[in-house]
Amino acid sequence: MWKFNPRALHYLNEVARQGSLRKAAARLNIDVSAISRQLSQLEEDLGLPVGHRSGQGFALTEAGEELISLYRQQKASEEAARSRIEALQQLRRGRVTLAVGEGFIADLISAPLQNFMQRYPDIAITVEMAGANEAVRLIKEDMVDLALVYAPLPDPDLESHVSSCQPLELITPPGHPLIGAGPLDIHRVLDYPLALIDQQFGMGQLTRLVEQLEHIRFNPQLKTNSVAVLKNFVLSGMGLTFMPRLTVNDEVRAGKIICLPAPHPVFASAKAHIISHKGRELTVASERLLRHLHDGMLFFS
Repeated sequence: MWKFNPRALHYLNEVARQGSLRKAAARLNIDVSAISRQLSQLEEDLGLPVGHRSGQGFALTEAGEELISLYRQQKASEEAARSRIEALQQLRRGRVTLAVGEGFIADLISAPLQNFMQRYPDIAITVEMAGANEAVRLIKEDMVDLALVYAPLPDPDLESHVSSCQPLELITPPGHPLIGAGPLDIHRVLDYPLALIDQQFGMGQLTRLVEQLEHIRFNPQLKTNSVAVLKNFVLSGMGLTFMPRLTVNDEVRAGKIICLPAPHPVFASAKAHIISHKGRELTVASERLLRHLHDGMLFFS
């Protein structure tokens, strides 16, 4: 099995690039004789010529072409490995700041974030609780690296790396009259006690948009800036609210809450996003966390 001298391959590559031994020697700042010796030894080891010298310069033989291809593949592999190793070194001392809407917390804190922190214990994670509008502000002011937001308003300064359709469904207590009452119409919801979240949140912005489109006015019995308060409003049997199913996943499984299909097309097309400031280069740690959340969170996987 051949084991080629890396220096000889390096010299051969430079000769091929420059077109002559003299130009390659000047480029490498060495004597022409040093290159000539290395190429002669390479040809002796190989048993074939690697090139021909003439008045027009240096022309590679077929064997020389193969060696050049081998050398360049090796250099590319070395560079890729070096890049990956440098990335791993950065992961040992990285820091990532997230802005997260309250509705994502249960999904985030469970397995996805826990697994990431176990795998990369030296990456410091900061989680800032924020509604959609506040999260966007933090992103645009470069106060956080990434944000998990629900139904943010379109903004050219934002880049959405991951999105998934997460309809804003009608959340009811068990036994509510709307359960099994046929296709839902948003106007029928107006007949029952309702809790809504503030418009600083994506869910609140969606309800406001539906009001404008349908020329209606929701008159909530309760307004809040807390997803937990909305959830408990329904759990107590006080009335209805709108939330993505995954926000109340545990309660649905336990039979404590019922999810009915989104009662309006605007609600049905709502999406969850992982965003960053457009044009801002993400750190290696941020990119790795982004990939981890995409693969591990129910909201995005």
